[in-house]
This record gives sequence, structure tokens and C-alpha cells, in this order.
Amino acid sequence: MADGGRRRQRAFIGSFTAAGGPGVLTAAVDPDSGALTVLSTVDDVPDPSYLALAPAGDVLYAVSETAEGAVAAFRVHGDKPELTGPPTRTGGSGPTHLSVLDGHVLTADYGSGSVSAVPVRPGGELAPAASGVLRHTGSGPHAQRQRGPHAHQVQPDPTGRWAVSVDLGTDSVRVCALDGGALTLHREIALRPGSGPRHLAFHPAGGHAYVLNELAPTVTVCRWDAAEGSLRPVGEILVLSAAPDGDAYPSGIVVSPDGRFVWTATRGRDTVSVLGVDAAGEGLTLVAEVPCGGVWPRALALDPSGRFLYAANERSGDVTWFTVDPDTGVPRRGGSVEVPAASCVVLG
Repeated sequence: MADGGRRRQRAFIGSFTAAGGPGVLTAAVDPDSGALTVLSTVDDVPDPSYLALAPAGDVLYAVSETAEGAVAAFRVHGDKPELTGPPTRTGGSGPTHLSVLDGHVLTADYGSGSVSAVPVRPGGELAPAASGVLRHTGSGPHAQRQRGPHAHQVQPDPTGRWAVSVDLGTDSVRVCALDGGALTLHREIALRPGSGPRHLAFHPAGGHAYVLNELAPTVTVCRWDAAEGSLRPVGEILVLSAAPDGDAYPSGIVVSPDGRFVWTATRGRDTVSVLGVDAAGEGLTLVAEVPCGGVWPRALALDPSGRFLYAANERSGDVTWFTVDPDTGVPRRGGSVEVPAASCVVLG
């Protein structure tokens, strides 16, 4: 516990064990600088590439990004999470993302192009099997990357009524309902062919969503209607200061708590871009592009206050922290901690 009995903030970092990563790494977060100090590592689950905390913060969930496809639960107490039981098969292969909704852990299964729902027991443990699997269909114009569906992210909308999944292979976003563990498709929204959507982040006011595209280094701005479960694209903006002359694959996207800024990471370019957001939530302007502090930034994370930004740099094997200028949104590098094959950061 921190001074005065407050719970110490921690960062949980996922990594690819197949590439030499430590598994799930836990670090202490300095409240004044955002600096990370390693506390422990747990390698019980292969390739825990993406993590999510339960709403109460007492259980940490991790995908196992393997061909078999699984998700695991860790009890969070002290400085070292403890596995609650054997991992649960997701019902799909190659899960790349997960989130918690209505008593279930949802996973985006990239390999099989599906979204799965795994029930959560009262104590936070996972049921032994997925209760629902929704398989995507379709393809896109990119010959290598879009031969079939590739669900890359799934998360609740701000109201908690809908599950929203982003599919790189089909250039679309799907809005789903979760009813008793069964996932049903409510609406599929087509994005620009060949854009390859990867991740989506909602504006804190709830009326807009920003879709980061991997195959084209852009953000698609969308209006979100929670009552109708409807997403409508209204614009697209380049996230780089100049057109790429080589590999440039956007990866992570986060939005400031006050909705004034959006940050994106781009692998190959190895930068973090800052986009200003107008008062309406629809007008985005590229403000700056700064080095990510490493190589191949796979994901970004923002602390709840919006003061500190973190980049998980997969190929350089580190996590860099930045202090965010509250007026411009531009991040200033503070330091880094070694994490081989780092893939995501979750703060809790």
C-alpha cells in the first residue's frame, strides 16, 4: 500500500514468451514520474500478449496467443499475480485481444476470425469452456492480409450494452449483443476497402469512436449511436506527418480522459502521433509525431489521470514511459524498463 493506506498503482505488461518474453510482468508505478520498477514475472501461460483487468481490479485476464487459443485468469494480490486455474479454450485460434463484459471475458480470435465469450465465475475464475463463439465472414482486397476474417479487437461500448469487434481481414466493425453468453450480430459497418482496421477507441463523451487502421496509416472517425447500436464513418485522417516510404503499421490507440487528444503508435516508423480533437469530437488534427523510445511499438497505454503515456516496444524489448504536456498533448520521454518481446501495458 502507498502512504496513507492508498493502493499502490501497478502496471501489468504482457509479452511473447515464444520470443523470449517473461510472460506477465508486474511493475510498480511512481505516482510523480510514471516510472516503472519491476516487481515480479509469471510465465505460467504461453504468449500472454494482451491483458485486461476485472472491473474491481482484483483479477487479471490474459490471452494465450497460440494456435490453440486460450484465456487465463490471475488473482491480483501482493506484487505477484497467481494463476487461478488452467487456461480456458476460447473456441477460436490466435486470440489477440480481450475485454470484460457482463460476467464474461470476450476474446478477439485473430487466427480463426471469431469472437468468443467465456463465462466468469463469481470469484473471478473462468468457466472451463466458452459459452458462445461468433465467427466472422468476409475478406478484403489485400492479397496477403485479407484472405479471410481476422478479428483483432473486441470491447464493450461506453454504455456496456454492446460488444464491438474490429476485423482487419474484412475491413469492418461488428456490433454484437451478448445475451446469456450467446453472441449475436446486431450490425456490421463497412470501412474503406483495404484499410485493415485494427483497434478502436471511444471518445469519453460516448458519441464518437476512432478506428485505427493497420494497412493504411489512418484513423477513421465515426459517430456512435448507443441507442441504435450504430457506427457511422464520417472522416479519415493520416496519422503520420509524411506518407510512409517503407513499413508503417499502426498498432495502438488511446484517447485522453478529457477527449482533447488521441495518441496512436506506428510500427516501422517507430513513432507516437498526437492528434488534437475538436470540441465536437469529429475534427482531428495531427499535432506532432515523436519517437516511441524503442522499436516496433505494439501497444499504448494511458494512466487514468492522462499524465503518463506508455509504449510497449516489442522488438527493442522495453516499455517506455512519457509525461504528457497537458496543453499540447505532446509526450516527453521519461525513461524505460527492459521487457523482452513486450506487447501490451495495463494499469491498475
